[in-house]
Amino acid sequence: MAITLTPAAAKHVQSALSKRGKGVGLRFGIKKSGCSGFAYKVDYVDEMSEEDLAFESHGVKVVVDKKSLPFVDGTEVDYAREGINATFKFNNPQVKEQCGCGESFTVE
Repeated sequence: MAITLTPAAAKHVQSALSKRGKGVGLRFGIKKSGCSGFAYKVDYVDEMSEEDLAFESHGVKVVVDKKSLPFVDGTEVDYAREGINATFKFNNPQVKEQCGCGESFTVE
């Protein structure tokens, strides 16, 4: 089981944590949302809980709660610029379908 970051995502997270002046890594998980069932949630972690699992990728700690892990296991998180927009992108092998807007997904 693992969650990985691309070098671009790791660089972005390291920069953001440095600017914040605190934090131990990136929190990655899911929430029920959208027309397809689930949406990703991404935030910075200031402290871990007992429900968290941690993975190390390119020098960055990625923290996932135990309930989200089965839905995101194997995901590669990227950070990409498209024109003036920059956002996290997710390559999740668990996804079976995505909604038309690309904001939510289903797994089997």
